[in-house]
Amino acid sequence: MKIWLEESAGEGGHALEEFLDPGEVSRFSQKGLRLRLVEASCPGGHPHLPPRRPRKDTKERAANCRSGWLVLSHKVSWHCLCCKIQPCFRFPDWLSSLKAKRMSASLSSRAIVSHVLVALFGMGSWVSVNSLWVELPVVVKLLPEGWNLPAYLTVLIALGNVGPVSVTLAHHFAPGRLKERWLIHGIQLLAVVAAFFLAFFWDRIVVVAGEPHSLAFLVLAFLLALVCCTSNVSFLPFMYQFPQPYIRTFFIGQGLSALLPCVLALGQGVGQLECRNGTNGTQPHFLEENFSATTYFWMLLALLVVSALAFAALVLWHSRSGPAEEKSSSQDSVKTEESFPLQSESVPASKHATEDAAAGEPAKQPASAFWTARNIYLLVLLGVSNALTNGVLPSVQSYSCLPYGNMAYHLSVVLSNIANPVACFTAMFLLCRSSLGLGIISAVGCVFGAYLMVLAALSPCPPLVGSPAGVALVVISWILFMGLFSYLKVVIGSLLHEAGHAALVWCGAIIQAGSLLGALVMFPLASIYRLFSSGEDCVDNCRP
Repeated sequence: MKIWLEESAGEGGHALEEFLDPGEVSRFSQKGLRLRLVEASCPGGHPHLPPRRPRKDTKERAANCRSGWLVLSHKVSWHCLCCKIQPCFRFPDWLSSLKAKRMSASLSSRAIVSHVLVALFGMGSWVSVNSLWVELPVVVKLLPEGWNLPAYLTVLIALGNVGPVSVTLAHHFAPGRLKERWLIHGIQLLAVVAAFFLAFFWDRIVVVAGEPHSLAFLVLAFLLALVCCTSNVSFLPFMYQFPQPYIRTFFIGQGLSALLPCVLALGQGVGQLECRNGTNGTQPHFLEENFSATTYFWMLLALLVVSALAFAALVLWHSRSGPAEEKSSSQDSVKTEESFPLQSESVPASKHATEDAAAGEPAKQPASAFWTARNIYLLVLLGVSNALTNGVLPSVQSYSCLPYGNMAYHLSVVLSNIANPVACFTAMFLLCRSSLGLGIISAVGCVFGAYLMVLAALSPCPPLVGSPAGVALVVISWILFMGLFSYLKVVIGSLLHEAGHAALVWCGAIIQAGSLLGALVMFPLASIYRLFSSGEDCVDNCRP
C-alpha cells in the first residue's frame, strides 16, 4: 500500500513516496481510504538518520517505535522514520497538489503519445486539397484543361461544401444521432480510396461532349474536396472529448497539412526554371521534376493512411488509457490556466464536457448560453481570418511574390506554411484571452494582408522590385500574416472549446464558410475580370 507524505524536517520539505508494512496497516487497507501523517520522529531522538539501505536494521528500528506507530522507509535516501498516521477523508492542500504533480508526471509519456496522434490526425484534414493545389504546375502540362484547371478546382471545392452543410443540418435536426467517430472513419476511408485511384488514373482522358477532359482527375478531386470540407465540422467537434491543449495540437496538425505538401513539392522541384539565351533572346526553360506526379500522389496516399491510422490509434489509446483521467485533466486546466470559461462564470464548461462525455452524449446547452456577444465576436474574427488566409490572399500569392523572383515566391510559400504550426505551438504556452488583444492581432494581420494585396494589384511592377529590401519585405509580410492569423484561429478554437460541443461544430462551420466566401470573392476578380497581371519570365517587365 502506498501513501503520499511530505517530510517536515528542515525548510522546504520534499515529497516522499513511503511504503508501509502491510501487516501493520491492514486496518487501513480499505479501498479509497486516505491516510494523513500526524507525527514523525526518528528512533533515538536523532533529527536525521544517515542514508543507508534498509536491511535487517529496519526491524530493529521498528522495534524502537512506540506503540501505535509504524516504521516508514524513505524510498530515496532510505531513512527510517517512526510515524503515526490516521485515516482521513480530506487531503490537505499540499497533499492534493503533490498528488496532482505526481499523477501529471506519470501521465506525461501518455500525453506525449496522445499529442502526436492528435497532430497526425489533424494533418489529414486538408492535406488532400493542399496537395492538389501545389501539384497543379505539374499536372497542367498533361491534362487538357491546362491552366483552366485551377478554376475547375475552385468550383469543385465549393461543391464540396455539401458535406459540411449536411453534417451541420444533421447536428441541428437530429442532435446526438450522428456518431462523429464513425463519420470520421468513413470520410478518412473515402479519402484513402480516392487518393489510391488518383495515383492510378489522374492522367486518364475521356471525351465529353466532343471535348477531351480529365474526368477521373476531376471526379476524384471532388471526392477529396468533399472530405476536406467535411473535416472542419467533424474533426473539431470530436476533439471536444479531449482537454483544451489538444485543440491547439490539432491546429498544429492542420498547419502540417499545408506544410508537408509544400515540402514534397520543393523536393520534387515544381516550378523551377532557368533563363536560356536563344535566337529570339532569353527564353524561360522549365526544368524537369525530380519525380513524377504519380509518385507525388502515392506520397499523398501515404500521408492519408498515416492520418487514418493515427485516428484509429487515438480512439483505441483514449479508450484504454482512461478517458476519465484526461477529462479530469481538462477540468483542472480550465480551473488553473484558463479560468474564464465562456459558458458561465459559475460552472466551467469543461465540467459539463466531463459529465456529458461520461454519459456518452455530446454536451447540450441552451442557445442563449452560447450566442453571447463575445462568442459572436469570436466567430466573426474566425470567419474573417479564414476568408483572408484560405481564400483571398492565397489567390494572389503568386502575383505578390513572383515579381521579386522565384526564390522570393518559394520562400514565402514555405516559410508562411512553417509559421502556421509554429504559431499554433506558441498558443500552447501563451494564450491571449482578451477580446481587445485578439482584435489588435487581427488588425495587425490585416495590415500585412493589405500590403500584400497592394503588391498583387501593382504586379508586375510593385515597389522595391529588383532590390533585396523588396524581397525581404514580401517574405516577412507573408510570414507575419500567416503567423498572426494562425495564432488567432487556434486561440479562438481553444476559447470556443470551453463553450461546449455545439460551439466546436459552429467553429468548424464558420471556418469553412469563411474560406468559401473568400474563394468566391476572389475567383471572379482573378479569373474572370483579371484585375491582377503577371509578368513574363526572363524579361524585365518594368523597363520603360
